[in-house]
Amino acid sequence: MDERDGESSGGERARTNRELYASLHSSAEFQTLRRRYRAFAFPATAAFLGWYLLYVVLSNWAGGFMSIRVVGNVNVALVLGLLQFVSTFVIAWLYARHAERELDPIARRLEQLYDEAIGR
Repeated sequence: MDERDGESSGGERARTNRELYASLHSSAEFQTLRRRYRAFAFPATAAFLGWYLLYVVLSNWAGGFMSIRVVGNVNVALVLGLLQFVSTFVIAWLYARHAERELDPIARRLEQLYDEAIGR
């Protein structure tokens, strides 16, 4: 076997992998996977960014409101700031649940198709 044979088989393998990826990427299952991911990720990101920006705006331009004491020395700003952390963990939990139910089964099927195609 000379060097050109090794190069051509490597080139053929790369072309075959590109074709395999292209076929998986264009499959209905992959498109469903992307649609379901985006259906969660985009609204969740927009909601969180809106909530965060509301906190920043209130902190900058509604100082009187943010300094209202709720209990003892705990004011509205502190409560809303702590709720930022709570909302982060809630979104992460919701995403994990969404991924497990809606994304992982499709991803496993696509991985199985890939493995079968490459002979694993």
